[in-house]
Amino acid sequence: MQVTELQPDSELALGGIESLAQPKRAERWMRPIEILAAGLLLVMIVTVLANVFFRYVLATPLIWGDEVASISFIWMAMLGAALAVDRHEHMRLTVFLPLLPERIARIAETAGQVLVCLLLLRLLPVAVEYAYEESFVTSPALGLPMSWRAAALPTGIALMAVLTLIAVLRTRDWGTILGTILITALVTALFFQIRPALLGIGNWNLPIFLGLFVVILLGIGVPIAFCFALGTLSYLTFATSAPVFVMVGRIDEGMSSLILLSVPVFVLLGCILDATGMGKAIVNFLASLFGHVKAGMSYVLLGSMFLVSGISGSKVSDMATVAPALFPEMRRRGHSAPEMTALLATGAAMADTVPPSIVLIVLGSVAGVSIAGLFTSGFAIAMVLLVVLALLARWKARKEDMSGVRRATLPMILKAAVIAAPALVLPFMIRSLVGGGVATATEVSTIAVLYAYIIGAILYGGIPLKATGKMLVETAAMSGAILLILGAASSMAWGLTQSGFARDLMNLVTGLPGGWIVFMLASMVIFLVLGCVLEGLPAIVLLAPIMFPIARGLGIHDIHYAMVIVTAMNIGLMAPPIGIGFYIACKIANVPAEQVMIKIWPYLAALLIGLLAIAAVPWFSTALL
Repeated sequence: MQVTELQPDSELALGGIESLAQPKRAERWMRPIEILAAGLLLVMIVTVLANVFFRYVLATPLIWGDEVASISFIWMAMLGAALAVDRHEHMRLTVFLPLLPERIARIAETAGQVLVCLLLLRLLPVAVEYAYEESFVTSPALGLPMSWRAAALPTGIALMAVLTLIAVLRTRDWGTILGTILITALVTALFFQIRPALLGIGNWNLPIFLGLFVVILLGIGVPIAFCFALGTLSYLTFATSAPVFVMVGRIDEGMSSLILLSVPVFVLLGCILDATGMGKAIVNFLASLFGHVKAGMSYVLLGSMFLVSGISGSKVSDMATVAPALFPEMRRRGHSAPEMTALLATGAAMADTVPPSIVLIVLGSVAGVSIAGLFTSGFAIAMVLLVVLALLARWKARKEDMSGVRRATLPMILKAAVIAAPALVLPFMIRSLVGGGVATATEVSTIAVLYAYIIGAILYGGIPLKATGKMLVETAAMSGAILLILGAASSMAWGLTQSGFARDLMNLVTGLPGGWIVFMLASMVIFLVLGCVLEGLPAIVLLAPIMFPIARGLGIHDIHYAMVIVTAMNIGLMAPPIGIGFYIACKIANVPAEQVMIKIWPYLAALLIGLLAIAAVPWFSTALL
């Protein structure tokens, strides 16, 4: 996801530290919102499943199915975004806050919350106007005013504004609150005074508002979605003549693509995987096959990340499933905790192209690239990176202590295979159905959820009803956080495109010596850096619409280019000292980041070698298409 695809744990999203000003628990009055968001998620899944049944079994598709799913989806996304505010699950970068004195860090964080509150209060009346304007448009199948759907935006924004205001007031830091409001008012007045001059400098406004301002906001811990929204709002207000109304429309469009319906469903699939223990069954089966050979447990870890990723689509879910199952035995064989964590982190980066990958789904949506092609190619690319990491792991294990290690007996292997077989079916089912064009990613995701839930209930102990409800709420909150980032990044990308930046960048790149090779190297550097700072999804939404037309103009295959930038981005995500994924891996493994930082560089170097091979040899990306 994504993206982060972060599990509902604010400490993970914050890079391993707690929020400085967050309340101790979620608001009780939000409980009905949780129930409503979970119910909407269920409605969406049931509608898609019904559509699949009527289309493929009865050959009479539900003409209103997509509209019901779309309305449920946008409401679930906006209510989920509010739940993420309530539960402190919006992704943000807090690497720099702990470096500040505690008092300064608290002031910075409180100031950031005040700015978010001001942003939401500014957008709220515009969102209400947007919903009203949509009432003049009627949906084709149901004949409903589109305001039924668009009303989700002002509702979600209002809830987020109230929750943020409560969080700000609970800090009781009145000096910081009033000071931030006063400074914001003075700076706003100043920029309005110099607005003619800002309009005169044209695209030099981009590094000011969409560059420096956004970087400062990221540095003080403002959630990524709100950083993008604040940067875009300031750019449109002071440096262009475009109305803020356009920004709300772009946020809606960025969150509403039907392809993105599969995002919350795959997030839910990852939750089911954790709850049923299906992932652990796969790990145990691989351990029975390879656990007795030198570097065998490293192979099992990498293979488990590869296969489990093919079910969950979530890096955090993958790491949380694999680490507890393998680390005790690896430690017994002499692997150090930092070394294991380094392998875990880079294994997650390797596996992020394995379908179902939320990043690939989003990329296909924003760049207009075949998701079936991305899923098919992603499987092959992950194999290339798997081989590179396995070779390094084998070299590092040349002195591994194998005393007392026994080969699993054939009955043990067969028993593990029988237990794992239903779970092993899932990744291949997902890839074959989407890659073969049998069904869309959204349809396959709902089928996979139904399959996993039924198999989990029959063979793996099932999921209690109370736990199922909690899982639906967590999915809604996590999906809302992801989708709000996509919406805000889409509005920011629109600002970049309308400014002429995309045209100027294309002219610059096409004029460089070296042709596609230089462009590919530049793309790798850009997405490595953005992967460190922004995580995957925002970087994709921001730059994919700009970079892909340039790549096509230089004769680079869409799938080949997609695999290169996604791989580069994943490596950046796990690269210290900034990469968010690196800190997530350290948190899951419960190992200090400074210890892992020393050990991870050889593994990152191996991934970079694999990235260069993927970039230089298009065949790796296109052979299976």
